[in-house]
Amino acid sequence: MGQISVIIPALNEAESIGTVVAEMPWGLIGECIVVDNGSSDGTGEIARAAGARVIESARGYGAACLAGSNAALATSDVLVYMDGDGSDIVADMERLTAPIVNGDADFVIGSRIKGRREAGSMLPSQVFAGWLVGTLLRLLQGVKYTDMGPFRAIRRSSLEQMGMSELTYGWNLEMQIKAAQYGLRIREITVDYRCRIGGVSKVSGDWKASIKAAVRIMEVLFRVGLKRRSRS
Repeated sequence: MGQISVIIPALNEAESIGTVVAEMPWGLIGECIVVDNGSSDGTGEIARAAGARVIESARGYGAACLAGSNAALATSDVLVYMDGDGSDIVADMERLTAPIVNGDADFVIGSRIKGRREAGSMLPSQVFAGWLVGTLLRLLQGVKYTDMGPFRAIRRSSLEQMGMSELTYGWNLEMQIKAAQYGLRIREITVDYRCRIGGVSKVSGDWKASIKAAVRIMEVLFRVGLKRRSRS
């Protein structure tokens, strides 16, 4: 198994990105890519100073994830995605990647629902959304998820096979749906979760953005989730 590339989409995360990058398990990973998709607060410069490789992308969460995936080292066989706000626990990364590194899984998602959540780190609406989407995917695809959390790892060859196309907040859900459709070996592990270090959430911190993201996620659920693919 080759190297691990960590991909962090970041938009105006100057208060947290330096700490997140500094916490990286450099003995485990080959690189940390911070994808700056339009920050105006110096996020990119702070990330670079902390040791990350910084690239730029068009706006959109999925666009940033895709750009980071395409920019990853050719020697990286595992791609890890996480947020840049400090809410994901970096120390969980080794457990997240181990099933792939050991050849036991192709896609591993960290479940915040199963783990310990700091008070206020997730809104009740986020917990409900995870339950609702998990229930619908169990009915549509026969796969069980408890969360749509951002902290996840995937075999690079599996990601390339899936042909990801969602460029907004539906990226995570598209990945989970296609992982089932393409018959990937899926694992869900328990991860802890904490409140963001600083700044304001681009989704939960703005009710208009929350509604927009929810609509987009449901659109992806039914546009992609209703399709069936051979699992052979």
